[in-house]
Amino acid sequence: MKYFRQPEFVYPGLFELVQGSGLYPDSKTFVDAIPKRNPEDILSDFYRAVKSGRLNLKGFLSQNFTVPVDKDLPEETFDDGLSLEERLHQRWDMLTREPDEEVEGSSLIPLPNPYVVPGGRFREVYYWDSYFTLLGLRESGKIDLIESMVENFAYLIRTLGHIPNGNRTYFISRSQPPFFAKMVELLAEAKEDEKVYEKYLTEIWVEYLYWIEGEEEIPLPGKYYNRVVRMDDDTALNRYWDDENEPRAEAYIEDVEVSEKSRRYPEKIFRNIRAACESGWDFSSRWLYEPNELKTIQTIALIPVDLNVLIGETERIIIESMERIGEDSFVVNRMKNFRKNRIEGIDRYCWDEGRGIFLDYHIKFKEKNDRPTLAMLYPLWAKTATQSQGERVLDFVEKNFMKTGGLVTSLIHSGQQWDAPNGWAPLQWIGFQAMINYGRLDLAKSLAERWTKLNEEVFEKTGKMLEKYNVEDLEVEAGGGEYPVQDGFGWTNGVYLAMKAWLKKSE
Repeated sequence: MKYFRQPEFVYPGLFELVQGSGLYPDSKTFVDAIPKRNPEDILSDFYRAVKSGRLNLKGFLSQNFTVPVDKDLPEETFDDGLSLEERLHQRWDMLTREPDEEVEGSSLIPLPNPYVVPGGRFREVYYWDSYFTLLGLRESGKIDLIESMVENFAYLIRTLGHIPNGNRTYFISRSQPPFFAKMVELLAEAKEDEKVYEKYLTEIWVEYLYWIEGEEEIPLPGKYYNRVVRMDDDTALNRYWDDENEPRAEAYIEDVEVSEKSRRYPEKIFRNIRAACESGWDFSSRWLYEPNELKTIQTIALIPVDLNVLIGETERIIIESMERIGEDSFVVNRMKNFRKNRIEGIDRYCWDEGRGIFLDYHIKFKEKNDRPTLAMLYPLWAKTATQSQGERVLDFVEKNFMKTGGLVTSLIHSGQQWDAPNGWAPLQWIGFQAMINYGRLDLAKSLAERWTKLNEEVFEKTGKMLEKYNVEDLEVEAGGGEYPVQDGFGWTNGVYLAMKAWLKKSE
């Protein structure tokens, strides 16, 4: 396994000074900077300048680093009369990056094949974003690029043992919602070639083992190890986690400030913040004990519905792939039992019969976390909910989550970006597929029309496809989060194109 050094270990002392200086409004700026010369020489000169009392930090950084600058996408020149759909087919080129070259001291983990970035401050590939980007690449006929991205993720699994949050050294300690097996499935469907499953089965297995690491070693019910929790009935379910408990390199000062506001041990705060980043929902009242206080974050205390559904999907794809290649029936049946136990566990711990919805489960309090979110749609997306459950969930979603511009993420206005009034492309797609799977084509059509119309109206005003949207008040921009709303935007483009293609077919 290749070793990659994180910025705080490449530039000890300098890293902390820069991140605490306020020179860069975005803490991600310095950790993405490219050194102009050997990092050891830079660090040596830094220590000498500090010792002599002659350090001009701003000038020193300018002399020794190329700092990334956030820019809007280049102004696009299109033929008059092109629809947004036609423009987005061409826009992939602006978000595509060529294979990377390794630079000593850079936080970028080089990838061997072309890939699509989300856009804006997100200059690297992101794990779960990419699945929804691939949906659009399929509609654009860019099958080779889909294959390149799947191969890049397989490379990361082979190199690191898992897919990190993104291809940066400071992301290695965590992953993101495990969509790799679903990406392989999408590629196999796009190529109409079942051999794709066999090609990537080893990598799917390796990633699966990353998520269930420790399951066999947890001796007693009620115990946990990293991402695995042994429930009271001996069922093994998963939670989000991070292998480190320090401030995030890319949000160093923000994490320190949250910790200083809390009376909790700093390492507990940092671990929970990082775990929320692994969830992709950073941040949401879903993870908070007090919905408006980030300092009460408790991500690792929850069994998330979406994560366990995704691991169940990985298990399904492993089972089907093994059956295709004629794997020993004992091995296949063992995996079938794992999946069966997981689905039953989701039902047992996360299904709220009284309200007819799926909720996250609180490990410590041994009760469902009473914060309805769109995560409830994942069992419907994966077709593991019963028909009755599916109908009840969709009734609840239609009454409470369907807004003028699409589905709102939660029902709480906390100021966090993964809460009301914001809507996000990946969750629109999960909901859209859930509605189709459980016979609500009318609702799916309404959702697709509302969401794509909102995308079109914002693009008409701004020329941008955004990371997230306000679905409650269409005249107000989405907000919340640690950074401004970003333009690009990979998963928004992908879901828009996939929904528009479906709407055309349904006419």
